[in-house]
Amino acid sequence: MDTANQIVSLGTFQVLKLPLGFIRVLEWLFAIFAFATCGGYSGQLRVSVDCINKSDSNLSIGINFAYPFRLNRVDFDVPMCEGRRQERLYLIGDFSSSAEFFVTIAVFSFLYSLLATVVYIFFQNKYRENNRGPFIDFIVTVVFSFVWLVSSSAWAKGLSDVKTATDPDEVVLLMSACKVQTNKCSSVYGPRWSGLNTSVVFGYLNFVLWAGNIWFVFKETGWHKGGAARYPASSSEKQTTAFNQQVYNQGSFDQSGAAFTGTGDFAQSEYSQVGNYASSGPVSYTNQ
Repeated sequence: MDTANQIVSLGTFQVLKLPLGFIRVLEWLFAIFAFATCGGYSGQLRVSVDCINKSDSNLSIGINFAYPFRLNRVDFDVPMCEGRRQERLYLIGDFSSSAEFFVTIAVFSFLYSLLATVVYIFFQNKYRENNRGPFIDFIVTVVFSFVWLVSSSAWAKGLSDVKTATDPDEVVLLMSACKVQTNKCSSVYGPRWSGLNTSVVFGYLNFVLWAGNIWFVFKETGWHKGGAARYPASSSEKQTTAFNQQVYNQGSFDQSGAAFTGTGDFAQSEYSQVGNYASSGPVSYTNQ
């Protein structure tokens, strides 16, 4: 318990409250949901073949398939309605490329999100050293945003093709016995697609998360900080200009004050001269 407390005290878990760390945790969780719902899927469909000779009929033919959806390797035996003869058929299509690509992106996304979260918490100083961490993080985030969009779109198309290839009504058309009008072929039930539909939804949600996190990772890079660093410089220039203007105004005030003082001295000198003239009295002149 003490070791766990030491680890918690050493880590900067406050970063998980910020958008950068919180979105990374969501990316980690949604990546798990994406590859779990796709990679863990298995489905089944059932069809029935009702022959004229009831002993040759098979009213419950089960066909199982699963990830990675190489349907052309899925085989099943159906009656030919000709005695005890049966034929082995295969489903149509190989959709493993889009499914495996989707799951691979989800797995790597899960691993990187986990690694990035650990770095944010325990190696924050190393992450910000020389801005290498934010730059790498930004580039990887942009790349994952793009590949999530591509893989989700590819898997959505692949899933649509899988649904078509495993449609019981389409599978029935592959059977030679069903081409004879006297035999009755029908579907018992089809696969459930809720899990795979959810995987596509999680794929696009991952794209939204990674694309939205680009801005928060960009704010950690030197590009954003460089723009912010230039803003205080312009503010300092404004402060310097205001200071010079203040000094100028103060100098002007001193000069006007000096002029006002000089004017006062001049008035005082005139007043003293008039006072001296009045005290001396009138001057009389006589004719000599």
